[in-house]
Amino acid sequence: MRWFLTLVISLSAGFAGAALWDLTGLGGRTTREYLMANPEVLPEAMKVLQEREQLARIEPMRGQLETPFPGAVLGNPQGSVTLVEFSDYACTYCRQSIADVEALIAANPDLRVVMHEYPILSAESVDAARMALAAAQQGRYAQFHSAMFRLGLTGPETIQAAAKEAGVDLAKANAAIASGMFDAQLHANASLASALGISGTPGWVIGNRTLNGAVGRDAIGEAIEEARKT
Repeated sequence: MRWFLTLVISLSAGFAGAALWDLTGLGGRTTREYLMANPEVLPEAMKVLQEREQLARIEPMRGQLETPFPGAVLGNPQGSVTLVEFSDYACTYCRQSIADVEALIAANPDLRVVMHEYPILSAESVDAARMALAAAQQGRYAQFHSAMFRLGLTGPETIQAAAKEAGVDLAKANAAIASGMFDAQLHANASLASALGISGTPGWVIGNRTLNGAVGRDAIGEAIEEARKT
């Protein structure tokens, strides 16, 4: 009921009234009269309101959102449709989403997946995120990303094993990590996620929409189609 009260208050105050009248073409009756006579418009009006709120959050930071750390991209780096993912290597739901992302990349040759490392679950997550950025720096991001999730629990041994399997030059990677050069990127990713209301992983941004959690291939695919039309 909370969303209902929010919507009614917003409509009464005129905050979303224009959206509702745009949908109905009516303006001469009171809000209460119209809502009582046409309660079926409430979910549609709420959807419009949510979409506008999402767009207001996304648009000012779209450039930063869709600009990856160099090399931290899956799919087609030159793709015309961009899917942004906030991910943590210790996240079970991120691991579950790997197959969905791979299938979407295979089905959409124009799909560019910008990866934002968002290590929030453990200290090991941070270590893995730093190594991922070091791998990206060497052009081995996709290989490390895949190996890291496939090898299992996040820990020092897994991180090193994934890096070796991915063909990362460990001496260069460890030196880069020790310099602290990746920490600013991780802080920037966390700030972006916070501004978008993404508090967990995986978090997704596609077009004018944000999605939270392992929402599945169909939901992300639908958002990709919407983004392609805009």
